[in-house]
Amino acid sequence: MPFPSTPGERDRPWVMRTYAGHSSPAESNALYRRNLAKGQTGLSVAFDLPTQTGYDPDSELSVGEVGKVGVPVAHLGDVRALFDGIPLDEMNTSMTINATAMWLLGLYQVVAEENGHDVARLAGTTQNDIIKEYLSRGTHVFPPGPSMRLVTDTVAYTVTAMPRWNPINICSYHLQEAGATPVQEIAYAMSTAVAVLDAVRDSGQVPPDRFGDVVARMSFFVNAGVRFVEELCKMRAFTRLWDELTRDRYGIEDPRNRRFRYGVQVNSLGLTEAQPENNVQRIVLEMLAVTLSRDARARAVQLPAWNEALGLPRPWDQQWSLRLQQVLAHETDLLEYDDLFTGSVVVEAKVAELVEGAREEMARVEELGGAVAAVESGYMKGRLVASLAQRRRRIESGEDVVVGVNRFESTEPNPLLADLDTAIQVVDPAVEAAACASVQEWRARREPEPVRRALDRLRAAAGTDENLMAATLECVRAGVTTGEWAGVLREVFGEYRAPTGVAAAAVGPVADAALAEVRERVRATGAELGGRLRLLVGKPGLDGHSNGAEQIAVRARDAGFEVVYQGIRLTPAQIVRAAVEEDVHVVGLSVLSGSHLQVVPAVLRGLREAGLDDVPVVVGGIVPDGDARRLREQGVARVFTPKDVGLTGIMGQIVDVVRQANGLDQQVEVAATAG
Repeated sequence: MPFPSTPGERDRPWVMRTYAGHSSPAESNALYRRNLAKGQTGLSVAFDLPTQTGYDPDSELSVGEVGKVGVPVAHLGDVRALFDGIPLDEMNTSMTINATAMWLLGLYQVVAEENGHDVARLAGTTQNDIIKEYLSRGTHVFPPGPSMRLVTDTVAYTVTAMPRWNPINICSYHLQEAGATPVQEIAYAMSTAVAVLDAVRDSGQVPPDRFGDVVARMSFFVNAGVRFVEELCKMRAFTRLWDELTRDRYGIEDPRNRRFRYGVQVNSLGLTEAQPENNVQRIVLEMLAVTLSRDARARAVQLPAWNEALGLPRPWDQQWSLRLQQVLAHETDLLEYDDLFTGSVVVEAKVAELVEGAREEMARVEELGGAVAAVESGYMKGRLVASLAQRRRRIESGEDVVVGVNRFESTEPNPLLADLDTAIQVVDPAVEAAACASVQEWRARREPEPVRRALDRLRAAAGTDENLMAATLECVRAGVTTGEWAGVLREVFGEYRAPTGVAAAAVGPVADAALAEVRERVRATGAELGGRLRLLVGKPGLDGHSNGAEQIAVRARDAGFEVVYQGIRLTPAQIVRAAVEEDVHVVGLSVLSGSHLQVVPAVLRGLREAGLDDVPVVVGGIVPDGDARRLREQGVARVFTPKDVGLTGIMGQIVDVVRQANGLDQQVEVAATAG
């Protein structure tokens, strides 16, 4: 991107995107076309959870998840429909996909070839950062070793076959959402980059004289929070460290290859359900943090919608976010000047502080054996869970102010929410049935022998050190489905359950009065029931966003509960089995993907069939009011949503639920105690 040096000239704006995709390939295609017509300059594809975790829509594990948080892609026909009429050789396409990144890239390439496009001209990004999946989003499938092999093979393939493609987007965005401080966000992202670059170098797939091309295609996807100055300085620190790392560790001499190239999604974690109109100014401030500093400016920006804490945004909400970018880029004079912060004493001091802190944390990760080892040991996950717990405590105490949530809570009626049923987009329940029928028809119509040969080749190649991209492309062309491709690799590589970080997170500080009271109520209730209160925290379905579940587990432990938490992606049957085996007093379910109306009733049925209909169930997640009423009608005792920020208060309500379910008086005789 050429930068002007004198006022009056205008820099080219960054790539403008909205993260989009839902229901079906055809509906998502229509949405992309509308967004491009409104001036969006790139695509950012959201895939649904079955696609992200390698299942077809008709898999038992996909129930309730199809088309909810993105578009379902089961085979080549789906990708044809998804990009129908969109010139891929003129497009910059970002695909938020990780465990199955190689597969989706193969599908994209073949569709481009079918449309006569030169593969070497394709531009875009596959996220393909598996390390952060173990730490935050939870869409990993395979163990770290085989997963890193898939990442490495994809990087090595694109360097020669798709030289304009960014084969990895090292994604610190989700690390911040999982609790990372700016220092941790920088350090863990850089440690991931080191792990990937070392793996590509050591694989021998790229000649040493081409390694600069590998470094040049590395990109990053970062988070921008509302602490404006700190976030701006974080990006300048990222830029400085990346230049230093690629020069000193990898000997990259060309400064163009050392350039820190990043896209940004501003902080969805900071969006509030209470007074959601305040999210608009939060989004604007966060966008400014990554665009004002010309020397560390994002190359691509995508903004969430103001109502994402309520549910799936409508096209109009996405348009509003796009217009925020367009006003900044085209109406203001932001792009006409050199960096506004060069020489700032305040900025330079903060950048130096962040750089030094990140170097120290990177050194700790290196001592553990690198990013992969720090995942397997649970070190990084435990640090993130602890950091997020501290952040939650600061919000609850009022030390960190969130306008409309813990201060300035009185409000006028919001006309944007006058009709809650139309304030968000709802995925038609028929979408799942249609996707199941589509993939079954696809299997029935294809030639079986090419499919068998392609899967056999993939299976054989996975048992060697051969680059898996050629076998993957053969599978695409033969008509293999997402679930079949991932299923073969599951056979060879196995699956993996990552550390939860809950046990490693530091126990909270001395309890305040509210937590001390809840602790005593937990103790007293347990005594009345003949033992310590046991809470099962369950994550049903394919949703891997576990931050809320982990924080509930940590606070429940601090409140005196015995906590049973087995991690993400459990079936309702597994949750019921754990409730029986652990003899729990209450079950808490965390669902953020929108599948609550399917997976929660399945757990309730399972508990009744197991004779545990007297064990109460509480639910937490992004649950619209109407859905919350339906869940309560089906027997759920409490429904907690993002507006319920007081975790200690939630613990108190869970005690109430246990006492009510067991016929105990709600008044507990609390002993005089503190701490």
